[in-house]
Amino acid sequence: MKNRKALILLLSANAVSHFAQGISMLAIPWYFAKHLDASSTFASIYSIATFVTLFWGLYAGTLIDRFPRKNIFIGLCAISAIVLLSISSIGFINGAIPMFGVAFVFCFTLFNFNIHYPTLYAFGQEITEKENYSKTNSLLEVMGQSTNVFSGAIAILLIEGIDIELFGYLIQIQPWQIHEIFLMDGITYLIAMSLIYFINYVPSVKNQVSKEPVLLRLKEGVNYLKKRPLLFYFGNASFTVFIFVLISTHLLWPIYVEKHLGELGNVFAITKMNYAAGALFSGFFISIIFRKSNIVFSIIILMILALISIFILSISQSVPVLFGLAIGLGIANAGIRIQRITYLFNHIPNHIIGRVNSVFQSINILLRSIFIGIFSLSFFSEGSNITWALVLGGIVISISTFPLLWNYKELRDLDRKN
Repeated sequence: MKNRKALILLLSANAVSHFAQGISMLAIPWYFAKHLDASSTFASIYSIATFVTLFWGLYAGTLIDRFPRKNIFIGLCAISAIVLLSISSIGFINGAIPMFGVAFVFCFTLFNFNIHYPTLYAFGQEITEKENYSKTNSLLEVMGQSTNVFSGAIAILLIEGIDIELFGYLIQIQPWQIHEIFLMDGITYLIAMSLIYFINYVPSVKNQVSKEPVLLRLKEGVNYLKKRPLLFYFGNASFTVFIFVLISTHLLWPIYVEKHLGELGNVFAITKMNYAAGALFSGFFISIIFRKSNIVFSIIILMILALISIFILSISQSVPVLFGLAIGLGIANAGIRIQRITYLFNHIPNHIIGRVNSVFQSINILLRSIFIGIFSLSFFSEGSNITWALVLGGIVISISTFPLLWNYKELRDLDRKN
């Protein structure tokens, strides 16, 4: 791999920023659920923010194709550092951050995700030879989920605090305030920006920069998929598990733990950590496990694994079962992401990947905002009613497997021809 050093710096920068970002995105939902008793309010905020990202996501994809990916990353880190450090300073000055300030950080991070991850994968594709796409995607997943495991472990300490007896001495770690967590998050963005600044690389594929208007560039993505309906079916159907896992991580699991199980924040953090451990397993082994199978077959199997895990969670009221199935969901979701992105990379040229991803992201965001809006109803925050949200998610995932099964032979043959 000729851009090995550039890839290492990219992975390192992503891991650094993702570490504190992961803690913040664990702390905020739990802060609303436990400390503010405002799960329904948080769900409404999440739904509105997700819907707004639909329009931002359309524009973000065109930026990825229009400007150097390195410059986009540097700009993102700089803006993120300013936002997090500014909000954090409010907490240090006033002793606390108002609810709208905490909500703003969550919404901003959602907006960040919509350009960060498409840019990350497009940048990875740009500096990687085609024969190494699967390896690079696995590395991105491994580094991201390794960071998630670590951030989940640290989140347990920061959200709830802990007392440890070591060699006869009692060590007390006090819970961090939300503004202290935001301060750490802001600092890591500055470190990530410094790492990205030193990335030098020779593009493995030439990025054909276009300066056409945003709507025209989005239309190009739509037209590209219109001519390739199999890719449209594949790209959307294989995105469904990601939709519900993302909703679960930020919205359903905190309510599930607090209302359905009656447990504390450490259970929520361990659940997220176990999920990340499963995803880490996929990063290392999913390509090996399915090396003799085609990508479409592997995605169908992993979607069935996710489906089974979600349905069992909906009828269970056990912490160990939650921990175990979180690992299964991590394996399924990360494995699907790795295989899905590799399949799309193999069939979509780098110069249009951002525009095509904008179409997939827009549909993804629209569906997410609809489901989050449904789950924001106070009904789901009462007692064990959150389990009905899991049932609904399982039904939608089962329905989404049909386009893959119906077009299985064509999708498999398309991959063989590539």
